[in-house]
Amino acid sequence: MEDLYIRDEGKGFPLVFIHGFLGSSKMWEPQIKFFKKYYRVIAPDLPGFGNSNITKSFDSITSIAKILITNLEKKKIDKFNLLGHSMGGMVAQEMTKAIGDKIDRLVCYSTGPIGEMPGRFETIEASRKNFKNDGLINVAKKIAETWFIRGEHAKYCKVCIESGKQTSLEAVDKALIALKKWNGVENLKNIKNKTLIIWGDQDKSYNFSQTKILKENISNSKLIIFKQCAHNVHLERVNKFNKTILKFLTK
Repeated sequence: MEDLYIRDEGKGFPLVFIHGFLGSSKMWEPQIKFFKKYYRVIAPDLPGFGNSNITKSFDSITSIAKILITNLEKKKIDKFNLLGHSMGGMVAQEMTKAIGDKIDRLVCYSTGPIGEMPGRFETIEASRKNFKNDGLINVAKKIAETWFIRGEHAKYCKVCIESGKQTSLEAVDKALIALKKWNGVENLKNIKNKTLIIWGDQDKSYNFSQTKILKENISNSKLIIFKQCAHNVHLERVNKFNKTILKFLTK
């Protein structure tokens, strides 16, 4: 199994950040800068994305979770905190299903337990067709702009657009198939880890019904809603987001 590109900075107890669809570890830059003072920050690029774009991509959330687990084992990381954003939150749920005893605290951020969620802004098949018809660069740009209240004028929007451009149409299509096939609702009741759920109230990618399912089914969970934030809360309210996560991890 191929090695992923992984940012590994700081010292101390490991804190793993998993980015979402069309993302990369570059999107965690403000978090890496902040948290490396407290933790050993591990931020992989998912297979087919970012600087892992030369590695084999997968059409299964479970397979993505397995390759991440393998890469963490290669780094001798046995116990860690885990934060997953968007599709990365689904990967985090699968990792918790597989190795929940190795995860101290879990953050499910702007994510949900159903890949082909009811009420999604468009069907997965429609998304696949849009990428094929309009091209990766055009669609990636449009999607990234929806992640921020201020759209293309947001400070970190350009970083997100560039992250999306790093991948390939094949990796994007496989990721969408992975989302379509995945449903983690049944496993939520088995998540016993102390869990923080974060959602921006203007998130166009994941509606509140997904957040609600997480909160109602993960027994040891707390929900925090960021007002006037879209999908990328960590880049819209950087300081508040970082302090919220740090408080959760240290309380």
